[in-house]
Amino acid sequence: MNSILNKSLQLINKKWISRRMSLLTECITPELKAIEAAGTWKKERIIASPQRTRITLTNGVEALNFCANNYLGLSDNKEVISAAKLALDKYGAGLSSVRFICGTQEIHVELEKKIAEFHGREGAILYASCFDANAGLFETLLNSEDTVLSDELNHASIIDGIRLCKAKKHRYKHRDMEDLENKLRDSMSSRLRLIATDGVFSMDGTVAPLLKILELAKKYNALTFVDDCHATGFFGNTGRGTEDYFNQLGSIDIINSTLGKALGGAAGGYTTGKEELINLLRQRSRPYLFSNSLPPPVVASANKVMDLITNTTEFLDRLKSNTDLFRNNMKAAGFTISGDNHPICPVMIGNARLASEFADKMIEQGIYVIGFSYPVVPKDKARIRVQISAAHSRNDIEQAVNAFVRIGRELEVIN
Repeated sequence: MNSILNKSLQLINKKWISRRMSLLTECITPELKAIEAAGTWKKERIIASPQRTRITLTNGVEALNFCANNYLGLSDNKEVISAAKLALDKYGAGLSSVRFICGTQEIHVELEKKIAEFHGREGAILYASCFDANAGLFETLLNSEDTVLSDELNHASIIDGIRLCKAKKHRYKHRDMEDLENKLRDSMSSRLRLIATDGVFSMDGTVAPLLKILELAKKYNALTFVDDCHATGFFGNTGRGTEDYFNQLGSIDIINSTLGKALGGAAGGYTTGKEELINLLRQRSRPYLFSNSLPPPVVASANKVMDLITNTTEFLDRLKSNTDLFRNNMKAAGFTISGDNHPICPVMIGNARLASEFADKMIEQGIYVIGFSYPVVPKDKARIRVQISAAHSRNDIEQAVNAFVRIGRELEVIN
């Protein structure tokens, strides 16, 4: 009797689950079709090799990689890999805990100290990603008596982090300092005012007008926050990011950045700044308090990278040379390249379908690039975002430029 009853209940449950899932599918399907019809469907190509300049896809295609955030070419660096292997044996695969319970090892403390020293700050705190660092900062620091002023084209993680806080929120027009000043003037009654910006805007390769931001911050007694994910380790005279690029080391109040791009490319993010801020984040920042600590191999990799880049500009110098070569040759060929002398080199196409077709034809030529279109970038501003690495050779870059020229002429993007 019980067996029959159980089977009946299982059938009823399956029917209810099927109905609920049918409703979900009914809601989702039109949106998926609209994405596909707009030509903005994002395909995922599967890589069968390590992340390096020459990669192999699972379909057997071999290609030169020009769209990774591997700016310094350290994702496959032998010294970095060796450090990770040694840490795996010594410290284990993971910690199964958050930092304040039993998730802190000596290498975590060592890395935070190296990050703070690299940036010339009093302290640093590690997160699972910079997305988490951005999610944990604003809610912890700001309350309803405060105001945050954010560039309208800031990264999604900054936008989402700001949404979590109770401060008054203002978006100023992209890199528009007159608009920022107006909003600073309108928020004079706030306890704290925080100007938040990307250091480098990743879709355009453009740099925040830091000098003017600092001038306005001083004039209106505001704090400054910079997300430096696309600058840390490789931008500026010594690779110390946006403030280094403007010869303003130590001028930004709060810097968030990542270990998952130039600094080895594994995972992890951080906040660096005043000791009191770091202490507060350790006590109150939810992504820090409720997320497992970074795995030892990842921490050891980043520790090694910090050693590699702190006392030399070897990787940085190669990256600058490669960036200049690509940008100059592409402009000479007739392409429109966005950005401010940054290794992010957006090749502007305009039409979303054309950008996607262009990228597909590039992979046929052995050049791995991706077309970016709405909603990642504004409508009618689709582009192929090329990213240069210190690990690219001169021949690699010339090969990529030649492929761009051939396909650009075929698709009538250039003459």
